[in-house]
Amino acid sequence: MIRRFSVNFAIFALFMDLFVITAVLWVSQSLRPFLDAYLPVQHLTPDLLDLPLVLYIFFPLVWVVLMIFFSVYDGRKNLRVVDEFTSLTFSSALAGITLAGVMYLSYRDVSRALFTTFVLAAYLMLLIWRLIARPLYWRWHRDVERVRHVLIAGAGPVGRIVEKRLSSYFENGMQLIGFLDDDPQKLNSQDDVLGQILAARLIVEEKHIDDLVIALPRRAYNHVNALVESLQDLPVRVWIVPDYFELALHQARLAEFAGLPMLDLNAAALSEYQRMIKRVFDLLVIGVFVIPAFLVMAVVALAIFIFDGRPILFKQSRAGENGRLFTLYKFRTMVVGAEFIQVAKTDVHGNILHKQQGDPRVTPLGRFLRRFSLDELPQLINVLNGDMSLVGPRPELPELVKNYQPWQRERFAIPQGLTGWWQIHGRSDKPMHLHTEEDLYYVKNYSFWLDLYILMRTFWIVLRGKGAY
Repeated sequence: MIRRFSVNFAIFALFMDLFVITAVLWVSQSLRPFLDAYLPVQHLTPDLLDLPLVLYIFFPLVWVVLMIFFSVYDGRKNLRVVDEFTSLTFSSALAGITLAGVMYLSYRDVSRALFTTFVLAAYLMLLIWRLIARPLYWRWHRDVERVRHVLIAGAGPVGRIVEKRLSSYFENGMQLIGFLDDDPQKLNSQDDVLGQILAARLIVEEKHIDDLVIALPRRAYNHVNALVESLQDLPVRVWIVPDYFELALHQARLAEFAGLPMLDLNAAALSEYQRMIKRVFDLLVIGVFVIPAFLVMAVVALAIFIFDGRPILFKQSRAGENGRLFTLYKFRTMVVGAEFIQVAKTDVHGNILHKQQGDPRVTPLGRFLRRFSLDELPQLINVLNGDMSLVGPRPELPELVKNYQPWQRERFAIPQGLTGWWQIHGRSDKPMHLHTEEDLYYVKNYSFWLDLYILMRTFWIVLRGKGAY
């Protein structure tokens, strides 16, 4: 339905990429002899500067095939510039790694400087020609292709959600004409409601509608069959938005279950690519810091054993992604049997404060560990096991989850984290029952860069020891 660019432009882009990659490879080979003056590299073996002809065919084909695999040429998936350029970046990085591996196993004498120059220059040129072509394409697109007219059947909450979503795509050649609704109040008070649902055929013909979106409440589904039948002989595409979004914990998504298309009302907030990137990032960070982290953990464990005795670790059941229970690990910072000593207080609204300053159950060593979040280090084991992520909403106590309202459960739509948006905006200074809104902000605005930002902020906040007790 919505395309950022046409199939013809996608075909043009594919052949343009083949040409650009081939041209950059030839230019890189031609300029290679002049790079020695600027590259202080000692050549132990003579470089092969004249590339075999087969590489002029193999390099562009491999690169473009990977771009096809990453949907760079799919105008429906790349509705935003950032989506297309992200796909281009990932495919180019993988192309560089793949081609480097092929060169290592075959033409090992090819100049490494030449190859590096080629990969970087090709990636930049693929970006640059798109930045130049986009304004030209949109100018031609507006002049040549007709705008698609959209009509929405249903001016209720679901219909307004569709209107809001479509508004960000109006620049893609779409125009919302109006709504259809049987509610007399909406017909009389809302100017964009053009008529009743039964008048759909007349309005579709009169307004030259290209796409009709049915966004009716469940109680009005008896109109759907008659509405679709009345439009079968007209050149209009009919789309149905099931009115089940209010039942979804985070978002509804069409998926295949046992070979049948079904609506997943508890679809994961992260795409498979996002989930993969998040998991790889977790493992890479832990891999880099695993030795110093476990050295610190060994020192902390020894200190607890000397000053407070056993047990060293505190284990507790927590609710993770999708509410699944798992065992969370922490260094023990309280006296033995602290869970049976009731000292919890309540705020002015009657909400229980599970963390408070001056808690008599916390040991002197425990206060130091909590101040600098050293008690949280064993949760790296939870991250390695896949129960948690480095960044995400904090895993909650099951007894608190039982009292959650439905909207609060959206925080479990992604992996729970060692640190998160709440930790950099208050830590223990903000009561547990107020975490949810900030957790939902993270869920709805997740990105790899947000994870990096949170980790960097967490480092400095932990050093200050602010809001931890």
